[in-house]
Amino acid sequence: MRGTDFGQMVTMTRRTKPFLKWAGGKQQLLSQIEKYFPSNFNRYLEPFVGGGAVFFHLWNTNRLPEPKFLFDNNEELVNAYCIVRDKLDELISLLATHQKNHNKEYFYQIRSLDRQDIKLSDVERAARTIYLNRTCYNGLYRVNSKKQFNVPIGSYKNPTILYEDVLEAASLALHNVSIKVMDFREVTALAQPGDFFYFDPPYDPISETASFTGYTADSFRQADQRDLAKVFEELTDKGCSCLLSNSYTPFIRELYRHFEIKVVNARRSVNSDANGRGIIREIVVLNYYAR
Repeated sequence: MRGTDFGQMVTMTRRTKPFLKWAGGKQQLLSQIEKYFPSNFNRYLEPFVGGGAVFFHLWNTNRLPEPKFLFDNNEELVNAYCIVRDKLDELISLLATHQKNHNKEYFYQIRSLDRQDIKLSDVERAARTIYLNRTCYNGLYRVNSKKQFNVPIGSYKNPTILYEDVLEAASLALHNVSIKVMDFREVTALAQPGDFFYFDPPYDPISETASFTGYTADSFRQADQRDLAKVFEELTDKGCSCLLSNSYTPFIRELYRHFEIKVVNARRSVNSDANGRGIIREIVVLNYYAR
């Protein structure tokens, strides 16, 4: 890892943080939800990894046992995680090229690659994902029905595309972590008593114009929320500890009415409806006792 072996890296101060911006990321909420994490668990599994703020926080505080599992149904996101874990030097080299060449014309050229019949390597795909994430509007990840990235360029004057120290720390944290493309409905087959599952799905919209679920070509609908609630119940029956974040809406509170519900306050800015911006309430659902 760029002149530093893994043994040396382990001794470094834990300072890992997400290497991607992600709508609904939990970085700002860690101080509020940290007290709800279970004190003991055997394995950590996260079916909607997104930006990975909770995973990296648990790593920083040395609370992650082996083994660890990160899942998502976003293939480009999962590929980026795998490349940060396995091919960091190649990734950094490509990101340096993106950093050097970035301008408006270059952004749309790179964005258009998924509209052309061009085969990219896994490392090139990961570099493209991170580059677009760092330079597009609000760091959003959104695709259309053809799985084509369609977020416009952001209004940054000099965006930093290559955060080498952040990537190195993330690569260390992801060492030996199982990272796979998986639908959340499949995780019950992996469950074992004593597992800890953290769910951070696309949120139930708080208004008709507040929905942002376009991380993949298929949006996350109320039927998916119901399926997730069933998974939550099945994992509870299997003896797993589960914690879930979602919107403070009547629909979600009704779905999880048999479990303990805590309220946290979040600041959100990604919303076409002004009522969905600023400080809003969110919920944390637990199937175990928390202080």
